[in-house]
Amino acid sequence: MEIIVGKTAGFCYGVERAVKGATEEIKNTKEGIYCLGEIVHNKQVIKKLENLGVKCIEEIQEAEGTVLIRAHGVAKEVYEKAKAMNIKIQDYTCPNVLKVHEIAEEYSQKGYYIILLGAKNHPENIGTASYCGKDYYVLEKEEELDKAIKMFKETNKNKLLLLSQTTYSLEKFESIEKNIKSELKNEVNFVVKNTICKTTELRQKETNELSKKVDKMIIIGGANSSNTKKLYEVAKKNCEDTIFVETVKDLEIRKRSRQNWNYGRCVNS
Repeated sequence: MEIIVGKTAGFCYGVERAVKGATEEIKNTKEGIYCLGEIVHNKQVIKKLENLGVKCIEEIQEAEGTVLIRAHGVAKEVYEKAKAMNIKIQDYTCPNVLKVHEIAEEYSQKGYYIILLGAKNHPENIGTASYCGKDYYVLEKEEELDKAIKMFKETNKNKLLLLSQTTYSLEKFESIEKNIKSELKNEVNFVVKNTICKTTELRQKETNELSKKVDKMIIIGGANSSNTKKLYEVAKKNCEDTIFVETVKDLEIRKRSRQNWNYGRCVNS
């Protein structure tokens, strides 16, 4: 049996930075350590940090000491509330996410309507949306594109920005970009910012290629991780026998008599 491990497997830079930062904060802070939401979408990592003394909270008002900002980032108003409450912030928002915030705020101030691709309730997009002003639409499913374009037209704006969650599907991004251009022609000033992080792009491309070569594919990562879900979707298209697990306990070992598997594995956070 041949086992192939993806070259891009493992934590991305943003996640690794957040986890290391949280660990250092625990060592260097005597007061309470709080994390606003899960610092990364990985239950095993969260459990480890909780055992070291980190308390996960949902609202900044629950904090009584230092607050860690997760890799996915938070809404603009969270910083304002923390400042008003004199709460110490240690910000571990992924630099790629911060860049999306900057782009959203810049183009919002320039009068652009913003179509933001990704999950409506994902922490990253909730944070990004707070920088988009009042004229934006979070597009989660491609089927919603007509509605998004309709809402854009109703504003009577002639400037449109397309950007996305950093872990969005590259294939879907390019498809939506193409459809918007086809629908709007050259009638508006249409700006496209592909804000999918390079690590995500590389993982999706590698998963796509690897899943074409193997008999079975295992995607390892957090059940609530957008990254991992996208990799599973990519692999499943090419390899029907693809499974998605968090830990070795979730791995169902299937015995196949007299059959050798060419076996692919892609690990994600």
